[in-house]
Amino acid sequence: MKIHQIYDKGLAHASYAVVSKGEMAVVDPARDPQPYYDFARDQQAKIVAVIETHPHADFISSHLEIHQHTGATIYASSKIGALYPHKGFDKGDSLKIGELTLEAYNTPGHSPDSISILVMDKEGQQHSIFTGDTLFVGDVGRPDLREKGGEMESMREHLARQMYHSTRNVLMQLERDVLVYPAHGAGSLCGKNLSTDLSSTIGRELDTNYALQEMPEEKFVNNLLEDQPFIPKYFKNSVELNKRGAAPFKESIAKVTRLTADEKLEEGVLIIDSRDQLQYKNAHLPGSVNLMDGLKFETWLGSIVGPDEPFYLIADDEETLESLIRKSAKIGYEGNIKGAMVADKPGEAHSRFLNLEHFKANKDGYHILDVRNAGEVQEGKIFEQAQAIPLHELRERAGEVPVDKPVMVHCAAGYRSAAGFSILENLLPDAVVYDLGEAIKEFK
Repeated sequence: MKIHQIYDKGLAHASYAVVSKGEMAVVDPARDPQPYYDFARDQQAKIVAVIETHPHADFISSHLEIHQHTGATIYASSKIGALYPHKGFDKGDSLKIGELTLEAYNTPGHSPDSISILVMDKEGQQHSIFTGDTLFVGDVGRPDLREKGGEMESMREHLARQMYHSTRNVLMQLERDVLVYPAHGAGSLCGKNLSTDLSSTIGRELDTNYALQEMPEEKFVNNLLEDQPFIPKYFKNSVELNKRGAAPFKESIAKVTRLTADEKLEEGVLIIDSRDQLQYKNAHLPGSVNLMDGLKFETWLGSIVGPDEPFYLIADDEETLESLIRKSAKIGYEGNIKGAMVADKPGEAHSRFLNLEHFKANKDGYHILDVRNAGEVQEGKIFEQAQAIPLHELRERAGEVPVDKPVMVHCAAGYRSAAGFSILENLLPDAVVYDLGEAIKEFK
């Protein structure tokens, strides 16, 4: 038996390959299926099963593509209402992978259709469990991603209560030495307290996970609902796309239109400029947002840009451009790209740069805008007088920013403030806007 974890740092997403006697199952695969094909080849194994623990909100899965390419059966809860070919996989259902038996357990809480998969070894002993977004190392999945209109409060509370019973009645009843393999690690927005560790045991989680400690149901619900991170714009769209099944990865990114640097862009279409903030400030196109290439590019792309919103994509070299198209596809946004181009100096030169010493000596002469997340601001403001608007809300709330003084945008390290600066420069043409950037470190 071999269990192999494939980890995507950008989305803090863990997927798995389970191999026994020449057969392989894939659990919660990422958008690009090639790593699973490569591993199957290396192990001289045939992919016979693809298991979805639930319809994911934070990434697009390749379950349908793997089925189409290999003939592997897709297993998912019948509660999903999936529109792709699949076999229902709920409590009492099991499948054989070589000498292993994979058993399904319904564990609603993060979503109403979540399942966990218990691996039984050839002796029939509990070996490991794939918990999806139900149980993480140090946390459990958030219950507020399936809300609709007026059902918002009741749905999140209902799922939180289901999480209480899923953990107590299923997961906490397993043997202490059962290995825990979750779908996410620290940095994921599917929980609030995830560890950097990417695996654990039931015993360790019983001893250390706040959510598995003895407490009344009401206290559990209250603890789970408070202080959850923000929900990116793309999450709901991802759930629906994963219920249908996404188009093949390589074919889909190949359809993205590549443009030359001198081609005229359609007016009024958002431009995502991924270049370094200094390059951007030297010269950029009007209407562009400076969303730099980085570890969390795809998360911020799907937080700032709506799931049905077209955009142009700019990078300063071909390799970066292709990488960003692939990152966009991880959240299902490759079809939103109206055109992608390499351009190291697009637009006209600019000359407005921050005079840091002037700001230090005259902070009251600026309107300071904090674009960090609400949880960060609650932990403490860096500038007491600062107005707080999270970056993912800034395009919708830019009109709340006063323009009677120069506006100084800051975040925690400089990545988000670069984006915030560019958003305000576009939406507040009468304002003088500056980006504090990495200089924020001098004020902490």
